[in-house]
Amino acid sequence: MSENAVPRRAVAAVVERRELRYLVVGGLNTAFCLAAFIVLDRLLGDAIHYMGTLVLAYAVGILTGFAAHRRFVFGVHGRLLGDFLRFTVVNLGGFAVNAALLPLLVEVVGIPPIPAQVLAIGCTVVVTYFGHALFSFKRD
Repeated sequence: MSENAVPRRAVAAVVERRELRYLVVGGLNTAFCLAAFIVLDRLLGDAIHYMGTLVLAYAVGILTGFAAHRRFVFGVHGRLLGDFLRFTVVNLGGFAVNAALLPLLVEVVGIPPIPAQVLAIGCTVVVTYFGHALFSFKRD
């Protein structure tokens, strides 16, 4: 077996399995949104509170995530506006979970906002995957 066989097999597994593509694309989008949350929190945190920062970061995530998930994870075509609206609804559900967890982790548990957001994001991944697979990009 060549040195490149193992990495090629790993890449092939990611490409073939939608769940793995979701984790890769979602992970990249989550990292991007977390970076947006951190930057916005550092720039605007005193003015808009960490919950305002969360709203702005989610808006960024919905726009970037829709394009990436639609193309690379679910590979669907047509129904652009309908898909975007359903994607937004699912992400608002994820936002609701995140918005409930973030203040709980910050105010009750005492975790600073940025690490608390990392934990909260982890909880929304499962919820949004099933929402997108069964609703946002479902095709007959």
